[in-house]
Amino acid sequence: MSNTPDVYRWYLSDLGKLLREGAFQAKDARNAATGEQRMFEDGRLMAYNEVVSLLQQQARAFELSLEDVALEGIDPDNDLT
Repeated sequence: MSNTPDVYRWYLSDLGKLLREGAFQAKDARNAATGEQRMFEDGRLMAYNEVVSLLQQQARAFELSLEDVALEGIDPDNDLT
């Protein structure tokens, strides 16, 4: 596969979709967990919060739309806490 701009676009879009899916699964797991498992899931959700936030910031800095990286409509500080 060549390194055409479309390959990078597909990569970023797929990555965003996978991160979004993982983040909301982590939130569901955290909400269902108790005790020590809850503390683990809190940490995992915090990591997703940081990653999604960073990718959104970088997309904006490079003037990429959040739709192009499949991270639109998600507010890490409200949705991933």
